Amino acid sequence: MRAACAGTGSGRPLTDDMRNWAQNSLGFAFTDNCLLGRALTHKSAGPDNYERLEFLGDRVLGLVVAEWLIAAFPAEPEGKLTRRFHQMVSRESCAEVARRIGVPSMVQLGAQARADGGADSDNILGDVMEALIGATYLDQGLEAAHALIRRLWGDAGTASEAPKHPKMRLQEWAAAKNLKAPVYLMVGRSGPHHNPRFQVELTIAPYPPVVAEGSSKQDAETQAAHAFLEAHAG
Repeated sequence: MRAACAGTGSGRPLTDDMRNWAQNSLGFAFTDNCLLGRALTHKSAGPDNYERLEFLGDRVLGLVVAEWLIAAFPAEPEGKLTRRFHQMVSRESCAEVARRIGVPSMVQLGAQARADGGADSDNILGDVMEALIGATYLDQGLEAAHALIRRLWGDAGTASEAPKHPKMRLQEWAAAKNLKAPVYLMVGRSGPHHNPRFQVELTIAPYPPVVAEGSSKQDAETQAAHAFLEAHAG
């Protein structure tokens, strides 16, 4: 059974499964069915999709996480807070949260996008997670969005050590060994427009190059740095 879309125009109608999933995973029932349907809809499935909600949710997530970190770490300097912040709001972190609450089985994709692996794309899942935050904010208010983020991100906001990005760790490792700075070169791109894969080669002489791939050039560079550290830095 499908519920009629209410409140904000012609949105994608909800199935009972989608509505029940939202109640169980997000912790509340949407008063405007359009918002949830839209948040779960990729542009390959129709024009009434998550892109505008993602824009809003990204800002809400950033505000909540920044406030959270300021309160949790009152003595930390801006640099450490920034590292924590970028780790928590990264596309990969958002996609990880989305997978944990079952978004891949709920996201609405066109046939080709689904066949291309869109339901497991960090880009798409991260976007949907931000769209769900935006939808929560519009439907339930900032307090509910704040509570949702704090619950879903959990211990990530109170980790004892501020994480260092793999590229920063690798640069520091190379400098400590008097080696030249890492060189990243994009060597390939594959996949459809909505789910691209980028290949990057990382070189630090005299070590052999490492090739890695990711959902963006930056992600591929991060994966390459991580792989190099695992192989050579212990």
